[in-house]
Amino acid sequence: MAHRAGGGAAPILHLTFAIVGVRALAIGRAAFRYAERLASHRAALTQLSELRVHAYERLVPRIPGAIEDRRRGEVLGAFVDDVDQLQDLPLRVRQPIVTSGIVIVLSLIAMAIVSPLAALVLALALAGSGVLAVRWSSRIAAESDRELGAARAALLDALLERFRAAETLAAFGALGRQRERISAAESELSRVQLRRARAAGLSAAVLGAAAGIASIAILLLLAPVTGQGLSAPLFAAAVVVPAAVFEVFALVPTAFVARRTAMASAERVAELIETPLPAEIPVDAVVEDRSDRAPDPSAPLLEVRGLSAAHPGASAAAFSGVSFALRPGETLVVSGQSGAGKSTLAAALVRFLEYSGSYLLRGREARALPQTEVRALVGLCEQTPHLFDADLRQNLRFAKPDASDQELLAVLDRVRLGDWVRERGGLDAQVGERGSLVSGGQAQRIALARAILAEFPVVILDEPTAGVDREVADALLADLLGALPDDRAAILITHTELPVGVRANRIVL
Repeated sequence: MAHRAGGGAAPILHLTFAIVGVRALAIGRAAFRYAERLASHRAALTQLSELRVHAYERLVPRIPGAIEDRRRGEVLGAFVDDVDQLQDLPLRVRQPIVTSGIVIVLSLIAMAIVSPLAALVLALALAGSGVLAVRWSSRIAAESDRELGAARAALLDALLERFRAAETLAAFGALGRQRERISAAESELSRVQLRRARAAGLSAAVLGAAAGIASIAILLLLAPVTGQGLSAPLFAAAVVVPAAVFEVFALVPTAFVARRTAMASAERVAELIETPLPAEIPVDAVVEDRSDRAPDPSAPLLEVRGLSAAHPGASAAAFSGVSFALRPGETLVVSGQSGAGKSTLAAALVRFLEYSGSYLLRGREARALPQTEVRALVGLCEQTPHLFDADLRQNLRFAKPDASDQELLAVLDRVRLGDWVRERGGLDAQVGERGSLVSGGQAQRIALARAILAEFPVVILDEPTAGVDREVADALLADLLGALPDDRAAILITHTELPVGVRANRIVL
């Protein structure tokens, strides 16, 4: 009796071992999948952050004139959506293909050990359905990739115009038409995305059908030989393996579609940031030896001789033959008719545009200096300063991140905004989207406060009183110029007369 008990215990133990093993693998699958997703997504997101910084650095030099022929929605779509799409290459292309390849090869080897005929059937089913699904999905994806980019850009264009020109659209009763334009763009984008989703669904259906056909074929081929060299458990395994293999193989057609989409996104990003810069856009200087580039304390802060510059694609220079020198405490007024090149001069001085002639900063040629160093010496307050949709504190700290609240309040007092800030509750006051909660004069004062915090030796004020009444403009100009410390210099670009009491040199373009 003991012998019989012992003899019967072995199969039960074997079965228990198999049951425990299956349960362990089932439970462990979730943990292993989580660990794999965590590691792969962390790597992809790290790569994406580096790629986005690289794209931003390549995009910045093109903003003054190299991408003006592109729609805002197209640029935004390439910089945001298309760059994000590139993370699919490691996550949804390389990894699924490698994983599927390993699983399929190992499964075919295991099937060949059980039954070479079953392995052949599975291989033929995988090859036939895979070629059909990949070609079908890739063809539809190729037709819709360009449509997807254009539809996305059109929707972004419509949304940007709606938010940027809301007041103008409301004033002319055009909000309804703009909503119709947004709705039409949404419908077009949905149509393209729905077409791609249908293609993915049909590909999955093809693979599902192929898995069923392979299982039925193996069942019919192996059933007659079951028990004659092929045990029942191995027969059952050979029948159910195709379903598991096709579940993994289903990722392959999706991976090929994702690859085509990612490559199309990569082409659009490359068109935006990798095309050669026009000759009018400066290339940053690479300075290795700085020993002979020390500033000359006796030289003017800024000096130009025979300066000229042009916009990308322009047939002639916007201005030419400009010469002047600027020392600490001095103010230079640049005047002229609209289109005379005043703002172009400002863009050249901060190295947004290339120049001809000589442009010296403390005796050093600006072309030989890194652009970051030039822009640390010469700051530009644009005609319409950009204010972020944040509080006043954050808008000022873009110029000096470690500035204390006391320092920020002091500089606001200097530009005559102290009382206004306190009335609004202090530095937590919101300025609104693009400064919608402040006036044009207040925006100029905030921009000047940032320039003072950044400690630019030379500050360029580009039409700071545009759109302001003459009486208010005179007071604003006097306040702006008077707020600059004595060791700074200012270049004031304006087409109006200076207020009484403000002394400055003048050049006319």
